[in-house]
Amino acid sequence: MLERKELNELTEEELQDRAAAKAALLYPEVSIDGEQALTIANGFGIQTRKSRYSVWACAILPEHTHMVLARHTYHVERMVNLLKGAATTEMMRVGNHPLREHAPPGERPPRMWSGHQWKVYLDNEDSIREAIAYVERNPEEEGKARQYWSFVTPFAGINTAGWTTYH
Repeated sequence: MLERKELNELTEEELQDRAAAKAALLYPEVSIDGEQALTIANGFGIQTRKSRYSVWACAILPEHTHMVLARHTYHVERMVNLLKGAATTEMMRVGNHPLREHAPPGERPPRMWSGHQWKVYLDNEDSIREAIAYVERNPEEEGKARQYWSFVTPFAGINTAGWTTYH
């Protein structure tokens, strides 16, 4: 499994690869501001209510988003795509999509989300609680305020009657 590294932990070769990847971008890097984070959260909330997801933690940061989701009957990849789509739809509706200026007339702007997601499967209460704590403190580690979103519900433990918990 790949491990996420901080910039100061990257080797010279990794830093060069990162710089080359940035140079190859067709559009500027996306960095979400506070207003855009609120719009993304509104989109996430719409999809969470529509699909009845249980979201236990969420942090929307300038360059990335963290979320802890309960196990659902949907595949996590589908859930993430629906959440990203709802956030994008909301940004288009409000008019604050970060790449809106790069859209050809009458067309949608380029995608602001990566084409994949980093997913970790959590199989016990301790690992779920650790992931929630990590996500909750992540904004503070970047010098931002802790985030509280209306679509996030408290983790109340997993059903111990069986190994599968679907929400």
